[in-house]
Amino acid sequence: MTIIQRLQPSDSLRKSGPGAIAGIAAALAATAVINGYQAHRAERRNPPKGRFLDVDGVRLHYMDKGEGPPVVLIHGNIVTSEDFICSGILDQLAESGYRAIAFDRPGMGYSDRPRGTLWTPAAQAALFRRAFDRLGLERPIVLGHSWGAMVAVALGLDHPQAVGGLILLAGYYYPTARVDAGLALPPAIPILGDVLRYTVSPLLGAALMPAFIKGMFAPCAVPDRFQESFAPAMSVRPSQIRAMAEDGSMMPSAAASVQRRYRELALPVVIMAGAEDKVVDADRQSTRLHKEIPYSTLRIVPNVGHMLHHAVPDSILAAIETVAQAVGGAESSKSAQVVTAA
Repeated sequence: MTIIQRLQPSDSLRKSGPGAIAGIAAALAATAVINGYQAHRAERRNPPKGRFLDVDGVRLHYMDKGEGPPVVLIHGNIVTSEDFICSGILDQLAESGYRAIAFDRPGMGYSDRPRGTLWTPAAQAALFRRAFDRLGLERPIVLGHSWGAMVAVALGLDHPQAVGGLILLAGYYYPTARVDAGLALPPAIPILGDVLRYTVSPLLGAALMPAFIKGMFAPCAVPDRFQESFAPAMSVRPSQIRAMAEDGSMMPSAAASVQRRYRELALPVVIMAGAEDKVVDADRQSTRLHKEIPYSTLRIVPNVGHMLHHAVPDSILAAIETVAQAVGGAESSKSAQVVTAA
């Protein structure tokens, strides 16, 4: 009886219960206001650098530079389309005679992510496919990095007539247990996720961001150019946290849904990965994919991690040129067939 009495809350504690709850609610509300202010300030300091395109009610932000055969660039998680400016890929493509188009994926950067749609790789691919028509892009080469590689694969599988070839960088293609997918789940849950992304998640994201970035570039050092241009505050905005959480949490299921279709890819494909990638295992993902796609080319870059487009941009450009030549050869072959038939 004595023990039971000791475990019972005191009258003062019971009386303070409503007050404590109100205090917690007030603290969360204040945190939400602060995080909202920080998000607006981040956007004022980092205004959009590209153009906007409305595709079936979805406002897409993109950068478009150069003239020539089109190359579409699709970024991964955490970063935005500006990652291709920072790495130099966008400018180098434009200077090399290509038209380079880099999209912000839905919910990332300045692109919308309407609710009511499950933004799987296939759904994002369908959106970009419609954007191709709006921008007059005929069978572009599509380069996807990390999560963006899943979107590039979906474009090749679901819209093969709209794509000339694929460059897949550090992609995730087969379901494996991932700690980051589990961590991403809570902010992706409706209602609970909304509370988290306006209160706790931005603070936690800002605290962990330096470690995330370091791990993405390891074993290479984070380039000065990236440190100067990357804005962590943009990545921990509530809107982008939702996009990153939803995308990150669906990675295993998204990969599982298409892994039996990879052999259907019948277009030029170059698969590249860093041998020391700590984010996505090169052998379990890229090497395995190469074995399943007929006529694909595999390039594993030694002493490089997940952000290989920053470490070896010249190799990325060489891969694009390889695919461009293959696409050009295929087009020439089709033209010859038409002439012969005529």
